[in-house]
Amino acid sequence: MNIIWGLIIGTVGALFITWGRTKSDFGLYRLLVARSRILWGDRVHGFYQVAGALMIIAGAAIAVTG
Repeated sequence: MNIIWGLIIGTVGALFITWGRTKSDFGLYRLLVARSRILWGDRVHGFYQVAGALMIIAGAAIAVTG
């Protein structure tokens, strides 16, 4: 079961990296960016790229330990 959760977390992390690099207009990402811009300002897209990379690492760790 941990393998499935690890893959889901890794997939969401990959989406965050993709959306952050392309500065996507996808509705959910725009909502997240609007809320995060208060704290991160213009660096919000870079924040989501780093967060996505950390999610991939965490997802891989969860998948391996299961």
